Amino acid sequence: MERTLVTGWFSFVHGEATAGDVLALHRVQDVLDRAGRPHDVAWSPGFRPGALSLTDVDPADYTRLVFVCGPLHGPGIAWLHERFGHCLRVAVGTSVLDPEDPAAAGFHRILARDGAGPPTEDLAAHAPARPAVPVAGLLLTDGQREYGARRLHGRVAETVTGWLNGTRCAPVPFDTRLDARDGTLPGTPEELLSLLERLDVVVTDRLHGLVLALRVGVPAVAIDPVSAGAKMTAQARALRWPAVIPGERLDEERLGHWWAWALGPGARLARKRAGDLAAGHDPAESLPDILAPAPAGGAQPAAGAGPSTRSR
Repeated sequence: MERTLVTGWFSFVHGEATAGDVLALHRVQDVLDRAGRPHDVAWSPGFRPGALSLTDVDPADYTRLVFVCGPLHGPGIAWLHERFGHCLRVAVGTSVLDPEDPAAAGFHRILARDGAGPPTEDLAAHAPARPAVPVAGLLLTDGQREYGARRLHGRVAETVTGWLNGTRCAPVPFDTRLDARDGTLPGTPEELLSLLERLDVVVTDRLHGLVLALRVGVPAVAIDPVSAGAKMTAQARALRWPAVIPGERLDEERLGHWWAWALGPGARLARKRAGDLAAGHDPAESLPDILAPAPAGGAQPAAGAGPSTRSR
């Protein structure tokens, strides 16, 4: 029975799997499935360990080879022609840099996107639609040295990123640090808030990650990275926000629980908290009275007044 092996730059150990390449692959798979053409996909073990790889396959099992997307050049593609020399070899959705390059010349047919005739639309534009996934802002810090031996920041970051790796979401790492000179960072608070408004959920171990997410009505999964709790736990209490995990109790089960909650009832509560914050009060409202001109005879310092330090 005729069988096709589908390959691409995502098949090579030293290649790469881009979103466009994989979407183009999905388009080819969809076409082959609808045509009833049996096929397998070869993946780089660096991208999908345990999946079928080029070193695993027996070329004799295939009569057809399809190469999907990307430029046709380099020894890797030339090697495919050698190893699968008995197969009908077709490239689709590819760029032809040099028709005489062995990587390109070895194909029996090239359905190019550019470089060989009029350009055509990239295959990724026609890939079948799949369900959307949550867009998750990720805000973690390795700072806060002031907490000394109570710091759990490294463990928190390792646990969160390891868990996210197996979670269906689109992660968006960001930072609350502003920089008017660096075009890759927000330069104003409004720019950062505009980013936050477009997220579905935020996972953070920073106080302002929690506060600013709730300010714009986005649910947050908060982790207190300080043993025995510190300002994150205190702020979650002040905001009446339940999704806060003590760093010493952080694990994938708790992350999964609050993640599901944040994307369900937590989303509604976050919107309510945004309204509460817009209408609420804070200690700054006491400043005018405290800073009012002192009455005749001198003023007494306010209780608790004194020098303060900023904890980054």
